[in-house]
Amino acid sequence: MAVKFQARVDKILATRDSLLCVGLDPDPDQFPKPLSRLAPATALAKFVDGIVTATLPHAAAYKMQLGSYLAFGPPGFAYLSKLVRRIGPTRLRILDLKANDIGNTMRLIRVGAFGAFGFDAVTITPWLGWETLEPFLADGTHGFFVVAHSSNPGAPDFQEIPTPRGPLWLAVCAEVRRFASANGNAGVVVGATYADAIRQARQALGNGVPILVPGVGAQGGQLSTTVREGVDAQGRALLVSASRSILFASNGADWKSAAATEAKRLKLQINQLRSGIGTGR
Repeated sequence: MAVKFQARVDKILATRDSLLCVGLDPDPDQFPKPLSRLAPATALAKFVDGIVTATLPHAAAYKMQLGSYLAFGPPGFAYLSKLVRRIGPTRLRILDLKANDIGNTMRLIRVGAFGAFGFDAVTITPWLGWETLEPFLADGTHGFFVVAHSSNPGAPDFQEIPTPRGPLWLAVCAEVRRFASANGNAGVVVGATYADAIRQARQALGNGVPILVPGVGAQGGQLSTTVREGVDAQGRALLVSASRSILFASNGADWKSAAATEAKRLKLQINQLRSGIGTGR
């Protein structure tokens, strides 16, 4: 029997003893100086391969922002496909594209992301209606994270519009809980820069439904609050994502070792924060 995505998330987090998700979002303007003379496609591969090698012992997941690879044109797409295979199935591989469209288009996105590229999950938004998510409910072995409350300053403009079920983003969480219960493959995205939202999201989702939390590190999200409020009763069901603080920890020749040091530091700090948490939930 195929393993549901949420069960696989829990197994990987427990096996790796880590809640760290490394955001592989390359920006050529911030590449280390030793890579500055290389052709863009060569620098991309060398940089991201180096980051993966450095952080693999500490990461439970990797999140790839599609826009970061679009910037490199066709070679960026070709490398992204290789990158997913390079990471392999022992870590979660999340395509961050925040997609939403009519059902047939979402079906094609699902086929491409999970079949052609080999990702384990994608990020999506619900704004065209819940029926647009139905293609992702057909495959419980792969997951989708619905953007509920993002980490950017303008997030409240729409996400906190009042509804009879509370702010709009919290109503989204309630619907995701229903999907998760029925299909075992749903989660939400909640930014670390809105700490109270993480607490409310966990309360709305219950145990076992994963929360993907960007915004820790360069965006200033508080790690202690994120972990304390975001883990479930098992001290898991949380992916803490950091990108720039790991990728660009150094601009010099030591960029790989600096990335490894920062990833290890984050993993250990997260584990210390979640130690003993959850027994009363």
